Amino acid sequence: MSPSGNGLNVLLLMAVVMCALSVVTSQHKARKMYIELQKQKEYAQQMEIEWGQLQLELGTLATPGRVEKIAERQLHMQLPTSGQVQFIRVEPNGQRDNQS
Repeated sequence: MSPSGNGLNVLLLMAVVMCALSVVTSQHKARKMYIELQKQKEYAQQMEIEWGQLQLELGTLATPGRVEKIAERQLHMQLPTSGQVQFIRVEPNGQRDNQS
């Protein structure tokens, strides 16, 4: 073989080695990204479960009966008697008409 042929072989060998290293590096990055994707999917699923639990808790805490009980016990509120209620009717001309 001629000396220039050896140089070409060395150059081709280096190119093949560089390509192989590039393939290995890209596969490694792809695996890392896939693992991260799986972690994020799992996290999203956990967040959906927590969201559902919070929605159930909100529904339970906001029921009218529970709010009324808390208003009575903790805030000492009570429903107004019929004498304490006033109705105000607004006439089409903008005048108010108070009714008891």
